[in-house]
Amino acid sequence: MLTVENIETSYGPSQVLFGVSLAVGAGEVVTLLGRNGMGKTTTVRSIMGLVRPHAGAIALDGVAITGLPSYKVARAGLGLVPEGRQVFPNLSVRENLVATAVNRSASARPWTLERVFALFPALRERRARMGDRLSGGEQQMLAIARALMTNPRLLILDEATEGLAPLVRAGIWRVLERLKAAGQSILVIDKNVEALTRIADRHYVIEKGRIVWSGSSGELRENTGIQHRHLGI
Repeated sequence: MLTVENIETSYGPSQVLFGVSLAVGAGEVVTLLGRNGMGKTTTVRSIMGLVRPHAGAIALDGVAITGLPSYKVARAGLGLVPEGRQVFPNLSVRENLVATAVNRSASARPWTLERVFALFPALRERRARMGDRLSGGEQQMLAIARALMTNPRLLILDEATEGLAPLVRAGIWRVLERLKAAGQSILVIDKNVEALTRIADRHYVIEKGRIVWSGSSGELRENTGIQHRHLGI
């Protein structure tokens, strides 16, 4: 579904990505792992059109999206749950969700308010509450629900559970398991290797802007050297 081939991205004179390649197939959950500052978020920003790579290619179902503005990337079918959540603070939960609702892919069973409220019952209870009046966990639920309301072909989560309480993190992992079971393609960044190896099909490890390892969940669980050397576990 998504192919990223040898992209190189810089911020001014500082190059961050050096030939990053990865792929996400239809219905797959794939992770991008690495320590802070290694290029994970820049990879996501490059995919989403928030920063333009100066080399390489990005395609969705074989259609080039390299360098497209972010709104066109979103219209192509990529839904982003950004680092830091970034919900609209002056809109209610319901307004945050309705503001992004669209079904460009003509899904036979699109995401609706009722479906996301069933996935996140806490949001139903707080549907009239303003975005800046939610807890961090509730804001993350809203950020995921908001992305789902765009009915994305590929859902991208940047730091899926960072800074959340353990019970909230466990709830997010259960949601991702349900989405995977429903066939949703997902690219996820997070630090919880145990949870990620439980739900993901494949993993990429990035170090100083380069992919240094890729493999299955079983291979990552067994390769403690990779975990200690590149993930700080």
